[in-house]
Amino acid sequence: MKPVLLIIFLLLLILFIKRRKKKEIVLAERQIPVDEMDTDLKEHVSFYQQLNENEQSIFRQRVQHFLDTTVITPVDNVEISNLDKLYVASSAIIPIFHFKDWTYNNLNEVLIYPGTFTKDFDVKDEERNVLGMVGDGAMHRMMVLSLPALRAGFETERPGNTGIHEFVHLLDKADGSTDGIPEYLIPKDMITPWIKYMHEAIHDIRNNDSDINPYAGTNEAEFFAVISEYFFQKPHFLESHHPELYAILVKIYGTDTGN
Repeated sequence: MKPVLLIIFLLLLILFIKRRKKKEIVLAERQIPVDEMDTDLKEHVSFYQQLNENEQSIFRQRVQHFLDTTVITPVDNVEISNLDKLYVASSAIIPIFHFKDWTYNNLNEVLIYPGTFTKDFDVKDEERNVLGMVGDGAMHRMMVLSLPALRAGFETERPGNTGIHEFVHLLDKADGSTDGIPEYLIPKDMITPWIKYMHEAIHDIRNNDSDINPYAGTNEAEFFAVISEYFFQKPHFLESHHPELYAILVKIYGTDTGN
C-alpha cells in the first residue's frame, strides 16, 4: 500500500474509532440502572403497576430502547432527572406496549421546555398556553413537551397526561394523516363504528352535553388523543360512562385497561 493511501486509511480508522467511542459514551449516559428504573416506575407509573413481573421486564426493556434511540434535550437550562426521562419514555411505550414490534420511526428527539409555550415555540409570550406538540416542517421528527405538564400527567390524579397525548398524535400520524383514525392500529372492521362513535361524542362535547374534556371537541385528532388519555389514566371512569368508546379502544390498543 502506498504511504499516502496508508495515511488516509489510518486517519479514517482513527475517526471511525473516535466516533464509535463517542456513541458508546452517549449510550452509556442514557442507561438507567434496572433497580432504579423499576423503583421509579412502580412508584409513579400506574400502567406499570398493573403489569405482571414478566410484562414489567418487557416494559423496562422497551423504555430503555426508547431512551437509547431517542434524544431527550432540555431547553433553556431546564434540569431534567432520570425520572423525567422515564416519564417521557413511559408516555411513548404505554400506548404501544401491546404491539410488540412497534417503534416510533417518525421521531428522533424530544425537547423539554421549562413551561408552556406558543405554537411558534415562544416561551416568553404572555398568551403561551401549549403543553405539548408534535413538530412539523422545520421541527419534523421532533416533539416538544412542557416539563411541568409532563410531570403532572404522572404525579397528579387526573384523566389528562400530556406525554401520552402527544405520543398518541404520533401514532395517529404514522399512516400519513393526523385525523383521529390510527389505521395501523385499528382493526379494519372497527373503523366505521369508531368514526360513528367519535363523531357522536364530538357532537355531544360541542353541545356541552358530555363529561369529556371540551378540548376533545376541537377535531377528530384531538378527540382520539384526549380519549386515549382517559383510557390509560381513568379506564374505570371511561368504561362506566362511555362503554361503547371504551370497548372500541380496547380493540384498538389490544388491552383492557379497566382490568
